[in-house]
Amino acid sequence: MSSTPESPRWSRYVAIGDSFTEGLWDSPDGPDAPTRGWADVLAARLSERRVAAGQSPLSYANTAIRGRLLKSIVVDQVPAAIEMTPDLVSLVGGGNDILRPAADIDRLARNLEHAVVRLREAGIDVLLGTGVDAAGSPLVRATRSRVGIYNAHIWSMARRHGAYVVDLWGMRSLLDWRMWAEDRIHLTTEGHARVAQAALVGLGLTPDDEAWDDPLTPLPPTPRTQKMREDAAWVREHVYPWATRRLRGRSSGDLRVPKRPDLTPVE
Repeated sequence: MSSTPESPRWSRYVAIGDSFTEGLWDSPDGPDAPTRGWADVLAARLSERRVAAGQSPLSYANTAIRGRLLKSIVVDQVPAAIEMTPDLVSLVGGGNDILRPAADIDRLARNLEHAVVRLREAGIDVLLGTGVDAAGSPLVRATRSRVGIYNAHIWSMARRHGAYVVDLWGMRSLLDWRMWAEDRIHLTTEGHARVAQAALVGLGLTPDDEAWDDPLTPLPPTPRTQKMREDAAWVREHVYPWATRRLRGRSSGDLRVPKRPDLTPVE
């Protein structure tokens, strides 16, 4: 644990993106409570450090909405973020696009880089995020090669434009399914907390806990019959509804609005 964490230079932070940044499945106060998520936790940590250094609390907005494709994030959320004149924006998106077999990864990367250029030209620091390594997922691992190519683009554009990167692919702890919610797509509260620490590291800051990415103690292997039952339940309860929404042209984020649309001080 760092006894004297450095004071962040950022005072106005806007988080944009999809369900990952909205914080879906991270409701520590109960299933009906508002979602939190890694970006909210990161904002709290940055604000705490500012206050400890005698500065004003961090101002923070989160306009991420579940189900959003990258085009919507770039067209709708990026301009809105620029209008708030932040000095830091986290932009993590493209995961919903990559789940679609026909996704054009190079085009996604070009659109993401266009957004990064706009933000950097406005004098805003940018925090990007790689995709997660889904090698252990029975279905999502089919996207692994596409995610790997997208990640390579992200690291390259970060170097070109001086952006920061939270390396989700490299997190050992996220290879453990105890970090993932029932739908196997979104993180648990513990998973979001660890990503917030990874974001501090990605921003060049000292994490709150040096063991932030230590793997969990291994569990004994799951019996084959139990695993088959769990996989069948997952397909029935999560994959089928998701596929049905896609066929109907609907999204889990339809009619939803940002949970924190304006910059306000972090309590």
